[in-house]
Amino acid sequence: MKSLLTGLVAAAAVSATFTLATAIPAAAQQSPRIIVVSHGQANDPFWSVVKNGVTAAGQDMKVQVDYRAPETFDMVAMSQLIDAAVNQKPAGLIVSIPDASALGPAIQKAVAAGIPVISMNSGSDVSKKLGALLHVGQDEVDAGRIAGAKLKEMGGKIGICVNQEVGNVSLDLRCKGFAEGFGGKVTVLPVSNDPTDIRAKVKAALTSDGSIDTILALGAGTAGEPSVAAVKDVGKSGVRVASFDLSANFLKSIAAGEAAFAIDQQQYLQGYLPVTFLALNAKYGLVPGGNVPSGPNLITKEKAAQVVELSAKGIR
Repeated sequence: MKSLLTGLVAAAAVSATFTLATAIPAAAQQSPRIIVVSHGQANDPFWSVVKNGVTAAGQDMKVQVDYRAPETFDMVAMSQLIDAAVNQKPAGLIVSIPDASALGPAIQKAVAAGIPVISMNSGSDVSKKLGALLHVGQDEVDAGRIAGAKLKEMGGKIGICVNQEVGNVSLDLRCKGFAEGFGGKVTVLPVSNDPTDIRAKVKAALTSDGSIDTILALGAGTAGEPSVAAVKDVGKSGVRVASFDLSANFLKSIAAGEAAFAIDQQQYLQGYLPVTFLALNAKYGLVPGGNVPSGPNLITKEKAAQVVELSAKGIR
């Protein structure tokens, strides 16, 4: 009799375990997978900080995260990466949107497939139209205006906007905002992503037009540092150099008085927050009700020394 009761209890336990397992959705039994597709390579000083934020959020939220980007600024390749991500049916998709016309169809396919999408860094003006839940980043025109107004206040009259990715809508908007806030003459200087090329072209611009007194670079590590070097090359100490984003060396230039300021959009947050939001959405259905501005913040000489160490660590 005792053995019969023991057998019935064991059978009931197995049955209960089976019922409980089948009642839990498959998605809740395994770690959610989130895919990030950006236009910036992780070896770029700026995007390496974004990726650091992505990685940290994945660890903190205990989710699987894949970071993907084309080898160069290539919208066709990026669109294909988004399509490939959609086919893998992740719990969430994070995208930057430097060109809505090129990437819009792929993003809309993801939304139509029921994949929650959050945009980050670029695309604040088109994110909602394409079906994204929200955007984490800064308004690029406003940031450019703030930079332009500050440089005008510092006495600038003739400026150049050093653009390393002409055609990237976000960078083009930065130059547009700069011109509006600056009020003086602004010329866009198209360059590549190669610091040596940038240094040579900025030096040539300063040499050919002695009236240039202001330089706004659109990436500190990429364009800001070589712009400071170019000013030193031509011996024009009166030229003001400012840059979007941060790098340890550019911050040191600000602290030393060789550069005016940097515009910090806190890109670590652009990587960290979307992963966190999508993880919470996958687990609990929680998501913020609107866009989250990560910047802009002006880093001047008084603040520069405070954030150099964090920049060297890949956080600022």
